[in-house]
Amino acid sequence: MIVSLAARGNTHSPTQVVQRASPLENPDGTKPGLVSITSHRDRVAAVKLIKKVRVGSRGSAWGYTRSRFGENWADSARNTPYARNGCRTRDDLLARDGEDLRYRRGSNCVVVAMTLEDPYTGKTIRWRKGDADRVQVDHVVPLSYEWQMGASRWSKAKRVRIANDPLNLMPVYGPVNEAKGGAGPASWLPPVRRVRCAYVARFAQVVVKYDLPVTRADKAAMLAQCR
Repeated sequence: MIVSLAARGNTHSPTQVVQRASPLENPDGTKPGLVSITSHRDRVAAVKLIKKVRVGSRGSAWGYTRSRFGENWADSARNTPYARNGCRTRDDLLARDGEDLRYRRGSNCVVVAMTLEDPYTGKTIRWRKGDADRVQVDHVVPLSYEWQMGASRWSKAKRVRIANDPLNLMPVYGPVNEAKGGAGPASWLPPVRRVRCAYVARFAQVVVKYDLPVTRADKAAMLAQCR
């Protein structure tokens, strides 16, 4: 059963081709995908953004668990797009980035099938819920990284916001997300080289928004992708 997205406030229909966006044109994360940054002007803008990122030391992972960032894919985060719309964050993100969307019968939230153009690998993934892990929603800035860079001292509400903020979320090919783990840009970048500047720009948008530092090595790696 195909359900129109109009009822839930998304901007494309189940059969419409998704118009993906550059991070520089997507400051709130509500536009789908991750378009490569290629022009000289846009690369200069990306470098300017990355230069705003603070540098800090990576602390201990002691005490980190996923539950420190709230219920998995909670709809309760305040002051984030899609919050409190009655749908889990994961489904909101699948609806944002997927094409040929199909919903569970009787639901306008639960995505059970779709096609995804994965920005990290370039793969076209035809996904069904029965093979759920084949598409995973990546935290661009990993939660464990956030914890070690200062989120351990945040309020629970702020951690719930960053865990469910669409700016920090990207549906991708599951095995690649698992390979990334909690790595920063000095240790992991998308396999597709042409999207790396866009990826680190998105990483910078998140850490600037939440006033999180990155390690010196990570900042250097971010700058190197866009120069």
